[in-house]
Amino acid sequence: MKVLVIGASRGIGLEFVRQYLAEGAEVIATARDDEGLQRLKGLGAKALRLDVAQPTSISGLAWLLDGEEIDIALYVAGVFPHGDALSPPTREAFDNAMHTNVLGAMQAIPQVAPLVEAVRGGGGRFAFISSAMAKIDGVENSRGWVYRASKAALNMVVASAQHDYPKAIMVALSPGWVQTDMGGSGAPLTTVQSVTAMRAALAGLKPEHKGAFLDYDGRRFGAW
Repeated sequence: MKVLVIGASRGIGLEFVRQYLAEGAEVIATARDDEGLQRLKGLGAKALRLDVAQPTSISGLAWLLDGEEIDIALYVAGVFPHGDALSPPTREAFDNAMHTNVLGAMQAIPQVAPLVEAVRGGGGRFAFISSAMAKIDGVENSRGWVYRASKAALNMVVASAQHDYPKAIMVALSPGWVQTDMGGSGAPLTTVQSVTAMRAALAGLKPEHKGAFLDYDGRRFGAW
């Protein structure tokens, strides 16, 4: 099995790399700096330099992959902008969130989805890490509204792109509230717990899940 992890410098992305390597998969993973690249190489992954926020960087992804067949692709890259509790957001915060969380994914899809579709027999998976905060119903406060908007947009991108790549199973996947820089030490899930559950959800995907928005345990979210 061959796995691609876009955004694997640390946190959830790095844990995906660790777990899939431990399972015996061949893993290709991206990082945007030397420290991240060395960390990935040390684990045994094929490491690629890539910054999803830079169009000139991610536009070369297909060339870096060179026609690989990808069984599971993961777009993990994301950012919670500094000052996202402010109203209205700064242009810098908005651009940073949209370039990383949405436009990077939009540039990755036409380069990666055909490689997922090329898996023998079809049924390759392409998952995008979204957020429970992307749910539009039940919003209790305004904090994080740039982040909410970017992840809601990402969910729509995934649902729309699914129609262009029908042989792949594409989903938006919330990792839950995880002990990362964003979630903090008080979050109920560790990265190991979250990624273990998401891997099980990915393994259980069926054609009826195409274009869906799922929680980390595979349950559907009512996004809209």
